[in-house]
Amino acid sequence: MARSGGTLAVATVAASLLAWPVLSRDGTAGQPRSVTPRGPLLPAEQQVVDLFTTASPSVAYITTEVVTADIWMRAEVQQSAGTGFVWDNLGHVVTNSHVVDGARRVFVQLDAGAPIEATLVGRSPEYDLAVVRLTRFPKDIRPLPLGQSKDLRIGQSVYAIGNPFGLQRTLTNGIVSALDRELPTTRYREVSGVIQTDAAINPGNSGGPLLDSAGRLVGVNTAIRSNSGSSAGVGFAIPADLVNRIVPSLIARGRAPLPGIGITPVRPELVARAGLSGIVVAEVERGSPAADAGLVPLNRRNGELGDIIVAVNGRAVDSLSGFVAELDKAGIDNQAELTVRRGERERKVKVRVIDLVR
Repeated sequence: MARSGGTLAVATVAASLLAWPVLSRDGTAGQPRSVTPRGPLLPAEQQVVDLFTTASPSVAYITTEVVTADIWMRAEVQQSAGTGFVWDNLGHVVTNSHVVDGARRVFVQLDAGAPIEATLVGRSPEYDLAVVRLTRFPKDIRPLPLGQSKDLRIGQSVYAIGNPFGLQRTLTNGIVSALDRELPTTRYREVSGVIQTDAAINPGNSGGPLLDSAGRLVGVNTAIRSNSGSSAGVGFAIPADLVNRIVPSLIARGRAPLPGIGITPVRPELVARAGLSGIVVAEVERGSPAADAGLVPLNRRNGELGDIIVAVNGRAVDSLSGFVAELDKAGIDNQAELTVRRGERERKVKVRVIDLVR
């Protein structure tokens, strides 16, 4: 009986093998399947494809060499990477200031070409913007079209192109999540009018372009807010209108204008410790707009307070960075109206905004 059962099992296996598709006589089994044709891309898909095809050759992969010291104080050369984009047909490339900070050499790779060494033209840590210039560049170099960030609306589509984690020419998309954010850059400075987006921005995207659906530059990607250091749907971009004001100055003079009125404020931590609010004037420079407006500084002999600036153009300022941001909005060579408090009395004075490093 056991032998008969074994014979039946062998017969069953043999029948199964004969039925296996590999042994089919029609010649189709075991071969790659035919591809099902599809129609054209949807219009919205084709628009994004065209946007990337047009813009990506103008987006740069930036690598830098930075000399650091190891634990034995021996010099080490480290590399870092970021993103930039072509500004004009003279070989100027814009990126973030922190991308090239401390770099002894900068290399820029456009499209699929070889890396090209670039020289630093100017940088502004206060606005986190920098400009480098290619030592050589193709004749057909093409700057990105420039848009206006003041026209942006919350909810409209935006696209980021960059090199996150060293992965070149990566496209992500999202929407404008918020406008008029503030982004700290240096100890007492912050950029106002910053664009918030949920387009994925990761380390390596810094300095890359934020584009609108027409492929125009509307911002420069600069930071993310994330505990892990990776994209969490909250990214920030410096607005194009500010970029269009700062970059020409970096190209022409190697630096960005710094708005001021000719005062030295009391350090913020001392102001906070004293329980005060506003910009406490410590010194007034002779011949400055602040002096012309009659601002009175702190009396260092007896410690008596002078003027405290509490608002600029009707907007309250309770921090030095906020004060500078309001002067920046007013613009150099324009007038700003200050609300000034001395004791219990408030008054309004008009003062001209100047470039402190002119």
